[in-house]
Amino acid sequence: MQESTSLDIRLIPTHVAIIMDGNGRWAEKRHKPRLSGHKAGVDSVRSVVETAREIGIRHLTLYAFSTENWQRPPTEVKGLMKLLRTYLESELRTMLKNDIRLFCLGQQERLPADVLSVLNMVMEETAQCGGMTLNLALSYGGRNEMMRAVRDLAGRCVAGELDYHALSEEMLSNRLDTAGQPDPDLLIRTGGEHRLSNFLLWQSSYTELYFTETQWPEFRKDQLLEAIAVYGSRQRRFGKTGAQLHVE
Repeated sequence: MQESTSLDIRLIPTHVAIIMDGNGRWAEKRHKPRLSGHKAGVDSVRSVVETAREIGIRHLTLYAFSTENWQRPPTEVKGLMKLLRTYLESELRTMLKNDIRLFCLGQQERLPADVLSVLNMVMEETAQCGGMTLNLALSYGGRNEMMRAVRDLAGRCVAGELDYHALSEEMLSNRLDTAGQPDPDLLIRTGGEHRLSNFLLWQSSYTELYFTETQWPEFRKDQLLEAIAVYGSRQRRFGKTGAQLHVE
């Protein structure tokens, strides 16, 4: 396992996105309530955020709660929202100390009022931080995100503010929740599943994918560094040939 001091800074991704999967199954395997797995997962969040900041990742996006997760049992949803609020309240000082800006992707208006209040407070308090942006995808779905962007563009066309012939990929990108941020270089999914699950569908067109059997409560610093080492060993061609990249 490579330590952070041996990582080639040129190969560290600018933006890492993570689907944090496996909390519930981790708990069930240990004959514990599913919520205990989510609680253990909070420690992994702290470790990964700290490591990402330490090694120079500029943007870290964590898939914390999807639009589909609202379908889970009410008791689990309530527990997750309580954990989210507690995490935000406890981490504000650390974010400020480490120059981390908090940002939210998704339909924030669907969150409980008490959670939304704390979320908005932390985002406001950290708005001027420039060391790293931590995106929490909350009540987020990639298809929903694209539909919101398309509706906005369509509305502007109907209103005569835009010519539909002039619509471009850049215009759509600028209306997504991640507007102004680079697309992910690396997307990690823990827990053994091999799918995107409606996460950053537009933004991940050329993202390197990394899947691991490790469940989220056991994904910490070493596991993140291993994923980044694998990322650094890959050649990203973006449609070009390897020979073209060497010439450039």
